[in-house]
Amino acid sequence: MDRKIVIIPTYNEKENAEAIIRAVRALEDDFHILIIDDGSPDGTAAIVKGLQEEFAGSLFIIEREGKQGLGTAYMTGFKWALENGYDYIFEMDADFSHKPSDLPRLYRACSEEGADLAIGSRYCNGISVINWPIGRVIMSYYASTYVRTVLGMKVYDTTAGFKCYTRRVLEAIDFSRIRMRGYGFQIEMKYNAYKLGFKIKEVPIIFEDRKEGVSKMSSSIFGEAFWGVIKLRFRKIRRAK
Repeated sequence: MDRKIVIIPTYNEKENAEAIIRAVRALEDDFHILIIDDGSPDGTAAIVKGLQEEFAGSLFIIEREGKQGLGTAYMTGFKWALENGYDYIFEMDADFSHKPSDLPRLYRACSEEGADLAIGSRYCNGISVINWPIGRVIMSYYASTYVRTVLGMKVYDTTAGFKCYTRRVLEAIDFSRIRMRGYGFQIEMKYNAYKLGFKIKEVPIIFEDRKEGVSKMSSSIFGEAFWGVIKLRFRKIRRAK
């Protein structure tokens, strides 16, 4: 049986932590969960640890000191998942903007339809975003257009953070050469997979902004991605040794 794990970074997600864990574990497919918590002062980690006995063998947590960035959280999770023998590794937000019910669709895109990387895409079938201010929708949509133009990567939702990687993709990417740490990390990982020749498939989803908790988005995140994409265009992408 395929081993699947969903990596969920958290910082101050006490309103969502238990609900997202229960929603993922309630799916028919056996998705394990790895929480990467960056020292949430609101007690998120304690909530997760309080559920570990109930979900023994399927719920794990790595606690880190302070906010170290989205990219390093995922890379910590990727390394753990590879070391622990998982075949399919997922990225997902804790705030229900990514629907747990879409996880099986991403899994099937890889396990049955031949994709190496499946992306839960807001933009491959028009614009499928709910409850975002129009300015943020426009910024996000045109950010993806900008990335696609500069990098020549045939992906509509280049900043998407809802993904399924096959093990072979993560084994091929040299994490030591990943430079961006915010949402630019999502672009850089996709570009590495694209340049290394892996098959990428976008799966249309409906993205709904969080109802609980506070967004972690900031202008500095967009700044890093803007300039990082230009640098990325001229970087040589090599397989991990």
